[in-house]
Amino acid sequence: MISRPETAPGTPGSAPPGADSSAVKHAGGAAMALGALGVVYGDIGTSPLYALKQTFSPEHGLRPDPGTVYGVLSLVFWTITIIVSVKYVSLVLRADNDGEGGTMALISLIQRVGGLAERAKWLLVGLGVLGAALFFGDGMITPAVSVLGAVEGLEVAAPSLEMWIVPIAIVLLGALFVFQRLGTGVVGKAFGPVMLVWFAVIGVLGLTQVIKEPSILRALSPTYAVEFFLDNGVTAFLALGSVVLVITGSEALYADIGHFGRVPIRRAWFAFVLPGLLFNYLGQGALVLSDRSAVDNPFFRLAPVWAQIPLLLLATVAAVIASQSVITGTFSMARQAVQLGYLPFLTIRHTSEKAVGQVYVPAVNWFLFVAVIGLVIGFGSSTALASAYGIAVTGTLTITTVLFFVIVRKRWHKPLWLVLAGAAFFLVIELAFLGANLTKIPSGGWFPLVVGVLLSIVLMTWHRGREIVTRHRTEQEGSLHEFVLGLAGSADPPVRVPGTAVFLNATEGTTPLALRHNVSHNHVLHEHVVILNVETVNVPHTTPAERVEIDDLHIPNDGISHLTARFGFQDQPDVPAALRLACEQGLDIDLDHASYFLSRVTITPTAQPGMARWRKSLFRVISRNAASPVPYFNLPAKRVVSLGSGIDL
Repeated sequence: MISRPETAPGTPGSAPPGADSSAVKHAGGAAMALGALGVVYGDIGTSPLYALKQTFSPEHGLRPDPGTVYGVLSLVFWTITIIVSVKYVSLVLRADNDGEGGTMALISLIQRVGGLAERAKWLLVGLGVLGAALFFGDGMITPAVSVLGAVEGLEVAAPSLEMWIVPIAIVLLGALFVFQRLGTGVVGKAFGPVMLVWFAVIGVLGLTQVIKEPSILRALSPTYAVEFFLDNGVTAFLALGSVVLVITGSEALYADIGHFGRVPIRRAWFAFVLPGLLFNYLGQGALVLSDRSAVDNPFFRLAPVWAQIPLLLLATVAAVIASQSVITGTFSMARQAVQLGYLPFLTIRHTSEKAVGQVYVPAVNWFLFVAVIGLVIGFGSSTALASAYGIAVTGTLTITTVLFFVIVRKRWHKPLWLVLAGAAFFLVIELAFLGANLTKIPSGGWFPLVVGVLLSIVLMTWHRGREIVTRHRTEQEGSLHEFVLGLAGSADPPVRVPGTAVFLNATEGTTPLALRHNVSHNHVLHEHVVILNVETVNVPHTTPAERVEIDDLHIPNDGISHLTARFGFQDQPDVPAALRLACEQGLDIDLDHASYFLSRVTITPTAQPGMARWRKSLFRVISRNAASPVPYFNLPAKRVVSLGSGIDL
């Protein structure tokens, strides 16, 4: 959760003396809720652009007669209510990991669960990794389908410009990805008011039609959904593949919790998003009942002719904003994947001094950009992309449900009957949506599956390869304690030179390879030596009190110390800051002139067991393209020395 720094009375940002603190708190909560509108709800908020249009597309064979329209709207209402309002907003948001959410946070919680067999835990973690990979796939599809769906309003407002839909979409998407480097906070402030206007406009447009046709409110009864299935059978089941589009972006509510917090996200949903969506969907249904020809694009036909161009412009801006929720979510998830050991070092830039959860990951940003542009050009329309969309959404929904209820049982210790009943209730619904979308595999549904499988392989390969390399590296490094004792008792000790040397070490209790090489090849040792082990713990953040631990390695006053720096998987690993904290606790070093030594490892695939040869080659390719640890650990680049060594994989 984003927290605001405490300020003393009279300082900028503090309440004036005598001000009502509850009013200040309320104003802050309102600002956060407005920011959440601009970042979290863009995706689900623009689903009305294409969801009903896709459901009634000719390929599904649904006629826009009253029974069908009532049945589809009933499905829409109860899908939003059950999946978003109940599952995500009311339940899943509670399963935050110290304020952070998303599939990677669930993986971290699962790893710390007791009472699970190792094989079961391994399967659940693997399932979570697949869910994270599918979310990355969602991050590619959402910008493409949302922006195309908005720009396609030209087909209604200005048919002569139809040929420019794809070029306009590409330009808008390019601007969006360039904008990411400014940070989530700036984006939220800029986009929040726009989305507030958007939900007001789409709500009013829908409400106007509902007032004209109040009988449409009967669609809120679940009996119409049941009758729809009884009357249409297989056709109704296949229609679920399009109905699920009304909840695209629901996973982003959970993934983005670290940016805004649980309460602002809930307030924004019930106060603005839910009413606007429901009125608009009901209005579209009422319009189709009164004019069946409007079924080709019911959203834009809600507006009178004079308002279609302004609505098109607003929809285009909203669709660009819609992409923000999943882009922001992928940044958070990529960062957590790095911290948990499923991705190599990536350049991660913090875009806020106040909110640790607001980050920008350039590599992920531009990877998504290339993928999104490829999708826009390759599919060419929101209707074609909708086939690819559903599987990514339903797959992630289902995996989240499984992991969430394991946590409910194993961490919250709820009764087994309650856990099974809750899981079965949601899984029956979500597996039905998933099954309906599997029929779309030949027409585009293959894309998120391919992305999910490939990214899962990358994530699991890096995690497994990292374990093997760490084990072999530990064997080469040897015991740090024995190394230090050997120095103390050596007949030919290394020359001690002035200065401070900080040796970063990947494994606690072993000797950094760079330190071994410095002593054996250069035969020198600095006056002050710090062996620094950086640990990523399975909590989002660590406190200053638990961040550093100093050890003199049982030989006082020899100038060699061991320092353990612990960071949460949502913390920025800042080595100089950890050293400053250690100095405050008694570590005697000259930090301003310290040199930092890194052990550069060259990976060589071998025939040794542990991983398939092709996976070893993949691991080596990934390691070669990993970002430098210098910016990752915030090291001063001009004072960093790298010494190399080879490791067999």
